[in-house]
Amino acid sequence: MTVERKTNYGNISVSEDAIASLVGGVITECYGVVGMSSKQVLRDGWAELLKKENYAKGVVVRKEDHGLSIDLYIIVSFGVKISEVVQEAQKKVKYVLEKTLSQDVTAVNVFVQGVRTVE
Repeated sequence: MTVERKTNYGNISVSEDAIASLVGGVITECYGVVGMSSKQVLRDGWAELLKKENYAKGVVVRKEDHGLSIDLYIIVSFGVKISEVVQEAQKKVKYVLEKTLSQDVTAVNVFVQGVRTVE
């Protein structure tokens, strides 16, 4: 799945992995977010923290009729208000994707996979 745009100079195609990396970079800069997690929680219930090169494993990008739908799997910091962190993350991801890709974002679904203390 790619996001395609036609311009006067030619066609532009942005891959799903590129969008996932962009979203991963944006989400890890949000206050209260420790990092990205895999969308598949391990059997024992522990959510693994993804490294920068694996952000695509924690982001699901779907192209729908009216725009993009994004699913994020994150780990938040202990002691923060989770609802505020999630709301700000949704706003920031939506804003950056709409400005960067000139594509509407219909939904940013955030799944909190765990809470960690920051050392």
